[in-house]
Amino acid sequence: MIATITLARGKVNALNEPLVEELHVTLKDLEDDRTVRSIVLTGRGNFFSFGFDIPEFLSYDKASFARYLKKFTSLYTDLFIFPKPVVAALNGHAIAGGCMLAIACDYRLMVSGKAKISLNEISFASSVPAGSVEMLTYATGERNAGAVLLGGAMYAAEDALRLGLIDRVTDPEHLNEEARGTAGDFAEMDPVAFKSLKGLLRRPVAEKMVQREEASIREFVEIWYSESTRNRLKDIKIY
Repeated sequence: MIATITLARGKVNALNEPLVEELHVTLKDLEDDRTVRSIVLTGRGNFFSFGFDIPEFLSYDKASFARYLKKFTSLYTDLFIFPKPVVAALNGHAIAGGCMLAIACDYRLMVSGKAKISLNEISFASSVPAGSVEMLTYATGERNAGAVLLGGAMYAAEDALRLGLIDRVTDPEHLNEEARGTAGDFAEMDPVAFKSLKGLLRRPVAEKMVQREEASIREFVEIWYSESTRNRLKDIKIY
């Protein structure tokens, strides 16, 4: 069976603490369900995910925000080494934290047109957690990872494909069909062999992610709460 997880929160599927917790529980349930052979992760509407619900997090104190970041980075780490295949069907914009979830998946399809994918944190004077850098580098290579992070550009599907941010471009009408087709191809693979090979490829990366994450979260929080960054964050509207 192919399971589908659909991000569905507001107009832009912004990530907050309850949603991250729900995703964690859902992944654990799907991991334990022996009838599920592969997963499609997608979004509702014109967004895969905008990323963090910035207006909501502006009300958090440092300790609460650090708690959320630990949950979020744990989520993408678990997704990165999830023992079953996960196909990201990027139905629309995948920005910042949304992009991080996408690059944690095994395969990414993205619709052509207006949709953009980006790790654009530098544009609003923020940093990123270390684990996301490791995943980005795994997907794109060091040179392209540097261009993505330091340039802060918003990439259409064709440019994202060239950089390695995604694996295939499709049109909106065929996204679900092609995503399920790819997930079906993965589902035909021997699950024990797939789990072993994915672990051999990704667990060394995940170990680096975990080693660097705690310090990077502390740094992230200090930057997030700096005056210059807070002033820019206050100008971001998502509703």
